Amino acid sequence: AVQTITLDNGSEFAEHRQVAKAVSAKTYFCDPYRSCQRGTNENTNGLIRQYFPKGTDFRKVSDSALRRVVAKLNNRPRKRLGYRTPAQVFLGEYSGALKTAGAALNV
Repeated sequence: AVQTITLDNGSEFAEHRQVAKAVSAKTYFCDPYRSCQRGTNENTNGLIRQYFPKGTDFRKVSDSALRRVVAKLNNRPRKRLGYRTPAQVFLGEYSGALKTAGAALNV
């Protein structure tokens, strides 16, 4: 499902080779201070901030709260996807390969 991963230069990506290998994807790094090179990421960060303000300590957020937000975002129509949801697009492309993928969306 993932062909490439575009990362910023933060220390949280120090293990990027292992992640790329695990998902069989090429990794690329953005130029410093060029958030426009990660448009989808920046947009998604904004959507996440609607539920968890900047500075949220995610160690204090329950798994069920995270799962609820993931489900909401994966089932939110996006203009960029022709007003389909990310879940519809993903499951439409990979429904044959992932027979239990729908279960991941149930919260």
